[in-house]
Amino acid sequence: MIVLEFKAKGKTTQYTAIDSAIRTTQFVRNKAVRHWMDNQGVGQKDLYRLSKVLRDEFPFVKALNSSACQAAIERAYSSIARFYDNCKKSIPGKKGYPRFQKNCRSVEYKTSGWSLSETRKQITFTDKKGIGKLKLKGTWDLNFYQLEQIKRVRLVHRADGYYVQFLIRTESVVQDVQPTGKNIGLDVGLKEFYTDTNGHTEPNPKFYRIGEKRLKFRQRRVSRKNIGSANRKRAINKLGRVHLKISRQREEHAKRAARCVIQSNDLVAYEDLRIKNLVRNHCLAKSINDAGWYQFRKWLEYFGIKFGKITVAVNPAYTSQECSKCGTHVKKSLSMRTHACQCGFVLDRDSNAAINILKLALSTTGHVGTWVYDPNASGDSTSTLAGAILSEQVGSMNEESSRL
Repeated sequence: MIVLEFKAKGKTTQYTAIDSAIRTTQFVRNKAVRHWMDNQGVGQKDLYRLSKVLRDEFPFVKALNSSACQAAIERAYSSIARFYDNCKKSIPGKKGYPRFQKNCRSVEYKTSGWSLSETRKQITFTDKKGIGKLKLKGTWDLNFYQLEQIKRVRLVHRADGYYVQFLIRTESVVQDVQPTGKNIGLDVGLKEFYTDTNGHTEPNPKFYRIGEKRLKFRQRRVSRKNIGSANRKRAINKLGRVHLKISRQREEHAKRAARCVIQSNDLVAYEDLRIKNLVRNHCLAKSINDAGWYQFRKWLEYFGIKFGKITVAVNPAYTSQECSKCGTHVKKSLSMRTHACQCGFVLDRDSNAAINILKLALSTTGHVGTWVYDPNASGDSTSTLAGAILSEQVGSMNEESSRL
């Protein structure tokens, strides 16, 4: 599935109708969560039946397209299923118990409730919410895809306006790129965005730190306005625009850096970091979130599939402590930025870690595919399949014959 996004242009009354549809989606989702809380053994089919009951009981719910109500039910059940899954996996800490949504920002339609114009430059929502016809502003060409390929249409409200997203099912096409014959290991950090095995460092842009002064200014403006007033709503909107700009800057930087790395190398190795655990350190949480390691990793995997390159996530344990030349463990604190081993090898701490990451990746990728083609073959499975979500680490499979 790919997502194509367009800016929606309409009248003020149409924007009000979109907000009404979004609030209805939030209402249906919260009702489904409450029904699950109050009744034991409620499944997805029971929640679908609840949607019909709500449509008969509340006229504003009936005015929303039935497929949009079903999508709201699916949102509620996805949070419930995620909670059950976390309980089964015995994840430490919070299990993600379903909560009531207070600030919903989107409404999703399935294959009904909307229609595209012949030129694919306008979309009309046909339910009774009164959204009507919206103009689509963007550079994507919807004529390239068949109407049957569009599986979902989503209306999103952001600080700078309203957007229409099309979720399109399409076959992934791998672009034909000439091999470069280069392999690289990446060590992400806070001082530098990443350091590779060649000694190159990508500077950390620190978008949030740079925009923090502007954010504080806008937050003070919000706090000075009376609660519920129109001036406060305008101040909140301006604050949201600053946050939106920072998030877009971080996403574009991660996308640009990942694309350059993938196109320049045949194999890219990086750390399999658990960001959720790292941000528990309150001293580094702001800097870690500002770096955008998750976005960078996501785009590395995406471009790895698109250009047919290998991406490997390795266990980050001791990659900074181990000497890349002799393998000796040299204990270092975070303040020690230079690796100095007893063997006389001196190198930047991050460069040493990048070399260790690449070595770990190369030690696993030598056996890619043996288990797939021959289940009786022995070896180590790759830590990261191209395009996978990286939920599994390297698995060692050793088989010994019982015959002498």
